[in-house]
Amino acid sequence: MSAASPAITPLPRVPRLVSFRNSVALAGNPIPVMNAYLDAYGDTVSLYLGGVRPMLLTRDPGLMQHILQRNHRNYPKSELSHGIARYLGQGLLTSEGSYWLQQRRLIQPGFHRQRLAALTDLMLGVIEESLEPLAAQAARQGGSVTVEVHELMTATAFRIMARSVFSTSMSEAELQRLAELLTLNQAFYVRTVRQPYLRPWLQLSGQYRHHDRLATEMRGLVRHYIQQRQQAQAAGAPAPNDLLQMLLDARYEDTGEPMTEEQVLDEAAILLVAGHETSANALSWLWYLLARHPAEAARVRAELQAVLGDRSPGFADLPALPYSMQVLQETLRLYPPAWIMDRVAQHDDDYNGLPLPKGTLISAYVYGAHHLPRLWEEPEAFRPARFGKDNPREQPAYAYLPFGGGPRQCIGNQFALTEMQLVLLETLRRFDVELLDDAHPGLRPLITLRPRNPIRLRFRLLRG
Repeated sequence: MSAASPAITPLPRVPRLVSFRNSVALAGNPIPVMNAYLDAYGDTVSLYLGGVRPMLLTRDPGLMQHILQRNHRNYPKSELSHGIARYLGQGLLTSEGSYWLQQRRLIQPGFHRQRLAALTDLMLGVIEESLEPLAAQAARQGGSVTVEVHELMTATAFRIMARSVFSTSMSEAELQRLAELLTLNQAFYVRTVRQPYLRPWLQLSGQYRHHDRLATEMRGLVRHYIQQRQQAQAAGAPAPNDLLQMLLDARYEDTGEPMTEEQVLDEAAILLVAGHETSANALSWLWYLLARHPAEAARVRAELQAVLGDRSPGFADLPALPYSMQVLQETLRLYPPAWIMDRVAQHDDDYNGLPLPKGTLISAYVYGAHHLPRLWEEPEAFRPARFGKDNPREQPAYAYLPFGGGPRQCIGNQFALTEMQLVLLETLRRFDVELLDDAHPGLRPLITLRPRNPIRLRFRLLRG
């Protein structure tokens, strides 16, 4: 409980009938529905998810900091997050409590700065492989090529994660199938959360069994690479320096035992599947924004040429290219991949006079905080300069949290930022990016924030 709680004031409540009436719209795209509720009722509001499950929705940075950091032990992830474990397994993303902490400590060394530096050449190699066919096609077509950027960024991010985890490239067919399986299971799972009244029908119609089979297929693709590694090692092959080997070699401090094969599978699957998604979606939005704002792309390119000339960036070069990072930061503000997070109160609590009884489900609406006018000047404008050192931010803590916050902040955030910065820089060394259609692609908020429709841009070769 707070040391000196103010007088309790009633929390605005969206009528249950309104929540139920809006459940279909919320299932399709919850962001406009949530924005409308918060704009009408205040920054924290009580409602019924799908007209069924009572919850609090908040874009108040103070309350988000309270549940994610200051009193995080009282606020584990809720059953909404744990439910995705049915399809992804019990890995770092979905586990809880002492098991989560044990796994976090075991996996954290895989994302230390030294390992990131070693992975930079790997990332650059994958980026080159992704861009070279586009450059060749553009050269054959008079200097430009039309690109569906979400497909391109998904394939590139998948390849980077596959090589970082497995030291090998997945086939194009495997990459496409993994992406398809992930999308199908995400969309299904999100539907069960946003429209809980459909669950009995989904059970009777066999939809749960169908998506369980899809999850088994997805895990089987990952298991194949783990077993391949185990067979190679049994035959005396040298151990590569990748994330899978780190998982296989890790030992628990208390027992000295390694993880079981199922534990390695859970963690490798989540690293591969969830690890690519943040980057793929953020990069897709990045190219849409830069195509709409060519002056910002030109500024990144000018910084790149001033610092590096014609050479590719190395890991040590990245801090000397701050404007490219500002462009990424502003993209992540406008389109945060982890756009919402949920927690549930284990014990009675309060925040500034707001009672938070045991069992209270709270959704921290990151997208809402990132777009709140009282926190951000011109919140809908793309202004990378707002993150510059000469423009100090005035927002409170937890007004900006694209990778979450507190102890459960994304373990791979620096990996993702490094990867995205390299993709940005290497692409702008080769291409101008131009808009073909001024229409917004729309939002598809699943577990992460995807574009709803394809983003087709023209990549025009730069003349040397």
